[in-house]
Amino acid sequence: MSDSGSLRGAYTPGRTATAYRKPKKQHFGRAGSAIKMAACSISRVMNHLLIQLGAFAWLSESPAWALSNAFDVREASIDSVHNALFAQITTCREIVSAFIARVEEFNPTVNAIISLNPEALSIANKLDERIAAGNVTGSLFCIPVVLKDNYDAVGTNTTGACLDLANSKPLEDAPTVTALRNAGAVILGKANLHEMALEGLTVSSLGGQTVNPYDKTRTPGGSSGGTGAAVASNFAIFGTGTDTVNSLRSPANAGSLFSFRPTRGLISRAGVIPVSFTQDTVGAIARNPKDLAVALTVMASVGFDPNDNVTALVPPEVRGRDYSASLYGGSLTGRRFGFLDGFLNHTASAETTPVNDVMADMVEKLKGAGATVVNITESIYNTVTLAALDVQIYEFREVLDAYLARPRLGGSPRPDSFAELYNSGRFLVIPGQSGMIRSSLVSSTANTAYLDSLRKIQDLTQALDATFVRNNLDALIYPQQKNLVVKTGSPSQSGRNGILAALTGRPVVHVPAGFSPPSEDAPIGVPIGMEILGRPFAEGLLLNIANHIAEKFPMRRMPPFANGTVEARAYESVPVIRPDTGNIPGVYPIGVF
Repeated sequence: MSDSGSLRGAYTPGRTATAYRKPKKQHFGRAGSAIKMAACSISRVMNHLLIQLGAFAWLSESPAWALSNAFDVREASIDSVHNALFAQITTCREIVSAFIARVEEFNPTVNAIISLNPEALSIANKLDERIAAGNVTGSLFCIPVVLKDNYDAVGTNTTGACLDLANSKPLEDAPTVTALRNAGAVILGKANLHEMALEGLTVSSLGGQTVNPYDKTRTPGGSSGGTGAAVASNFAIFGTGTDTVNSLRSPANAGSLFSFRPTRGLISRAGVIPVSFTQDTVGAIARNPKDLAVALTVMASVGFDPNDNVTALVPPEVRGRDYSASLYGGSLTGRRFGFLDGFLNHTASAETTPVNDVMADMVEKLKGAGATVVNITESIYNTVTLAALDVQIYEFREVLDAYLARPRLGGSPRPDSFAELYNSGRFLVIPGQSGMIRSSLVSSTANTAYLDSLRKIQDLTQALDATFVRNNLDALIYPQQKNLVVKTGSPSQSGRNGILAALTGRPVVHVPAGFSPPSEDAPIGVPIGMEILGRPFAEGLLLNIANHIAEKFPMRRMPPFANGTVEARAYESVPVIRPDTGNIPGVYPIGVF
């Protein structure tokens, strides 16, 4: 926490924080005063157009870059950042500084961030210079983004939150990271994850235990739980994650957030620490559907990648799609949803009943909005049965060996193989994963059991398609988790329902659905989320549905602990963040499995 402390106040949308020095002079480039006058009178839509034309050109004159009329970044969106930036309310450096200040202030509570990008302020300076030169392009211009720490990004280490990979230094960006940078994003830092993205508790040997922003006795979901806790706490506009079984949707469920798991092949997975060739996907977590759509558009713009051959599966008509355009038009009226009854736990308890109540309420809301909800009771939709088809155990060692052997991965010392890493004593494997790691050391894709699982996955995929056709469905809906997100120190993140999409490769958009009743530990309750699963490459439709749900039934709420302003800080350099590894529950030993 900074010595300067903070100024706290309840959040009011659209509010601008108190000014801390006299207003700076405005400097306009070639466009001149006529453009200045025009810019002051045009609407929000025209503001966006002028952004693309580079009409505004201005910079702070203060060498210390002290903050003036500081933009309030709480619940900020891409649009609100751009409107403030190009209406001359703030600078890119001030925006980035405001998010860094929140990380300094609140990260000690949630332990979500492993490291900040030491170049973040320098990048912001360059973006301010581009504004001055009238060279403003990119849908993510000056948008602070956090990366799950299994994405390769030059200038930061890629650790998988594992002590033995602490020195792993990529020499090139993951293609998705390149796309984010090319769109103007500022990579703010790296977020904690459940070590090597293998479970959903978000505890690691390098990053410690990340805690839930809404209930500090609970986990934030996972494995992308650091990203989820960071976005929920307003440390960035959005963040990236990966999903092998649940890992983009579980943190959204636990953090009152939106996320997507894309159709397999839509987005390149190259340059990301892998777990499973069959089940891995990459995606984003955000606070609203519009930002999520922009993130999907940018990440999917990578297109075909020879380093990830499943990207060849994408139909030509899907390539280059602007998913932001999919948000508008249509309605919930006439939509047909299939509700997976088998994805509920009907045994009443303090952990399951709030989920069942929230989902029952959401079904009634959808019906009231003119949608039809069909109860799907087919026996194949049973997560215990589906979990038996999970193929991580056969693929993990092979794909991790290939990643660690790449010539474009530097840093020393670091392990060069799966076996070397898991014989180092510098890792965290929760007891429930010990069997998986032992089996992965000897299993391979040559196992007959692996080939049998792949055949059964094909059968499941065909059965899922038949369910859609037979019931004339637009999407399936179900809770992301049958129970509330589990407490820290739990054996596993039990009750999650993400396996269906993971096995079949079908797309999902996750939306906040409500909260459990408030309690002493959870002042506004624990977030509860809903998955919306669609047909292959139906991301546009799913985002449209999610946007209508968000507009008609807004459920997103800030965590109370982080609902306060933070004093504006003038940074000369990016501060160093040190995650708390002293908070790892004693039931998770380091270096053994």
